[in-house]
Amino acid sequence: MAMLRAAKHAMRSLGSTAPDAAPFSRMLHASPGSKKIVGVFYKANEYASLNPKFVGCVEGSLGIRDWLESQGHQYIVTDDKEGPNCELEKHIHDMHVLITTPFHPAYVTAERIKRAKNLQLLLTAGIGSDHIDLKAAAEAGLTVAEVTGSNVVSVAEDELMRILILVRNFVPGYLQVIKGDWNVAGIAYRAYDLEGKTVGTVGAGRIGKLLLQRLKPFNCNLLYYDRIKMEPALEKEIGAKFEEDLDTMLPKCDIIVINTPLTEKTRGMFNKERIGKLKKGVLIVNNARGAIMDTQAVADACSSGHIAGYSGDVWNPQPAPKDHPWRYMPNQAMTPHISGTTIDGQLRYAAGVKDMLDCYFKGQEFPAQNYIVKEGKLASQYQ
Repeated sequence: MAMLRAAKHAMRSLGSTAPDAAPFSRMLHASPGSKKIVGVFYKANEYASLNPKFVGCVEGSLGIRDWLESQGHQYIVTDDKEGPNCELEKHIHDMHVLITTPFHPAYVTAERIKRAKNLQLLLTAGIGSDHIDLKAAAEAGLTVAEVTGSNVVSVAEDELMRILILVRNFVPGYLQVIKGDWNVAGIAYRAYDLEGKTVGTVGAGRIGKLLLQRLKPFNCNLLYYDRIKMEPALEKEIGAKFEEDLDTMLPKCDIIVINTPLTEKTRGMFNKERIGKLKKGVLIVNNARGAIMDTQAVADACSSGHIAGYSGDVWNPQPAPKDHPWRYMPNQAMTPHISGTTIDGQLRYAAGVKDMLDCYFKGQEFPAQNYIVKEGKLASQYQ
């Protein structure tokens, strides 16, 4: 009942450091008159009508079309975002606001930003704005914001599920059933309990902390690496140990979970050399960003057995091409980018986008934690 009430409430609400001042700063707050707002989301097709709360798709349009159009604004929504003749390209020159999503990312390059003469605001429906060239956005004086916290529960729960799927060797058993086979030994020889295993998270922000809290009842040995140490009381409550050096923590781990944003520092962080230093038979869960991993190094390590299992929902690029090596490597439990776009997550980030648009129209500030680029400066996690 509590979840139902929360969902109803959300539905109702829908009814590197740049210079201190960007050289071509654009005023954030909307000037009077109609604004052109473009949203780029994944298309739901036949699934759109199966759930009235399915707002994160093109057809659902975040549930804000009537609200925007009733105020005289133009709202263009598409899934077509690639190539010089795509639908998005037709609107770049005169749009004021672009809403994108990590689940079907429209890559906002420096070249696109340069051509978007009227653009003032880039909103991410969800968490993670690395599909935007943030340095170029800062230099152009744009504001970039996301709905911080909107899918923390969704992603942390998904990570816990993936850990269990890998530890218990679930996927081969499921495939046996589909194929009409029955071979208990083919599953059991590498199925383990989670209890007593060492789990380390690379990054302990909102998602990482919640995952550690969710893992506590499993009686694991919990480690975390982050640029900021937790408050001692919270660290004691969770039972997690802070590791100052990443390369000291990683070889201790039976299971590694990636919970760090994609930045220039973390891009390619898990390369062939670093993966080679991990414990043989390690399990890895990555719902952060695919580009944090060296794609081929992961595939090779899964093939050799050095990585005993790899699961996640993030790829580089997205959508993943049909020949992406992670689709075909052994010992994987990959999915499309789904963890943060549960129905509950969609309702939260749709409501957050609406709230920020309302602030934009009224000339009001966003919640401070939502800013990724503001007044020419990047948020600390992206510096």
